[in-house]
Amino acid sequence: MTRILGIDPGSRVTGYGVIESDGYHSGYVTSGCVRAAEENWPERLRIIFNGIQELLIQYLPDQVAIEKVFMHRNVDSALKLGQARGAAICAVVNRSIAIHEYTPTEIKQSVVGKGNATKEQVQHMIQVLLKLSAAPQADAADALAIAICHANNQNTLSRMHGIKGMRKGRYW
Repeated sequence: MTRILGIDPGSRVTGYGVIESDGYHSGYVTSGCVRAAEENWPERLRIIFNGIQELLIQYLPDQVAIEKVFMHRNVDSALKLGQARGAAICAVVNRSIAIHEYTPTEIKQSVVGKGNATKEQVQHMIQVLLKLSAAPQADAADALAIAICHANNQNTLSRMHGIKGMRKGRYW
C-alpha cells in the first residue's frame, strides 16, 4: 500500500487528505484543513509550512500530490496562492518526499469524470469512492481528490510500464 498526501493549497485554508492505495482501491486515512487566518502574510506562510510538516511527520506519506496554480482574475490573489503553494512544497521537499502536480481539470476528470465538475460533485464522489458517512468539507474533499487522482495516475503509469515490458519480451 502506498500512502499519499493530497494538498489543496490556499492562502487562508489549505486542505489536506491522506489515503492509502494499492493501485486499484483507495482507503481513507484522514483529512482536514490547515487554517492560516493570521493577517500578517509571512506568519500565514509559516503556519502553512509548519502545518504540512506536522502532517508529514504524523502520517508518513510515501508520495505527495498538490494542485497546480491556475490563473485568477485577481493578480494579487494568484501571487498569494502561489506563495502558499510554495510554502507547502518547501515543507514536502524539505523531507525529501516525491511531489507530483495536477491541474484542477485533471483532478476533476479523474474523480468525477468531467473536468468542469462542481465542488459539490467532487465532495459527493469523494464520499462515495472512500465510503465516507458524510461528505468532507470542500477544501479537504479537494485534497482527497488530488490524492485519488495521483493514485489513479500512478496505477495507469504502472500498467503502461507493464505493457511496454511485455512488448519488449520481458514477460514472454
